[in-house]
Amino acid sequence: MKKVLIAAMVAMFALGTCAAPGFAADDEKADKAFKKLDANGDGKLSVEEFVGKRTGDKAEKAKKLFAKLDKNSDNFVSLEEFKARKKKKDN
Repeated sequence: MKKVLIAAMVAMFALGTCAAPGFAADDEKADKAFKKLDANGDGKLSVEEFVGKRTGDKAEKAKKLFAKLDKNSDNFVSLEEFKARKKKKDN
């Protein structure tokens, strides 16, 4: 019984340490993407920054996505709102 308990604890520890770097990497990627889009460095994305150089249908899709991401309707997407999309997508 003791061996089973120890094995279970080791497995839980291993899973926890293996999963953590993946989440950190995802957060790091989201941070980098957000900073790249945040042209003026104010810590939030305007629709113009989010759309960037896209034109036509791609620009329209980007505008629709921006509206969905802007949960508090302040006409900006915060880093938290930006990351929430990724987390929702993963679930």
